[in-house]
Amino acid sequence: MEASAPFVPASFDPPTGLVDGAFVLEPLGPRHNESDCAAWSSSLDHIRATPGFPWGDWPHEMSLAANLADLEMHERDFENRAGFTYTVLDPESGDVIGCVYVYPLRRRNDDGTAAEPIPGAASVRSWVREDRAALDEPLWRAVSAWLGAEWPFERIEYAARD
Repeated sequence: MEASAPFVPASFDPPTGLVDGAFVLEPLGPRHNESDCAAWSSSLDHIRATPGFPWGDWPHEMSLAANLADLEMHERDFENRAGFTYTVLDPESGDVIGCVYVYPLRRRNDDGTAAEPIPGAASVRSWVREDRAALDEPLWRAVSAWLGAEWPFERIEYAARD
């Protein structure tokens, strides 16, 4: 069996963030645990209604310790270049107000389950807290432009906003 292509080329340096007047993106990690958990857990129904979600069985209630394990997984994925998750921060307070996920786009089996990744293709999802709902479309627009300008993908699936 042939090894699959890497998600991003070895020569590509993943961006360490994006700064916009309304938000700042930085790689998600354990240091964001409390603020991240507060952000998504305050907005479960809102996130589920966001274009591109639901994403598997998330979001669902979980403990702070379980959230920490999730953040550690995202940090490992970033370090291993398997996927890139960014926290969306308020530029003034530094509070987590959302999240952006950039992961390989995968083919689907006949039963709908994920199969092998599609080379050069990314699946992108993002959400913002319910109290920051007005930021959803500007975030989508900024991230879409950033992906097109700074990332090496030939194909990007990112649910459009109205």
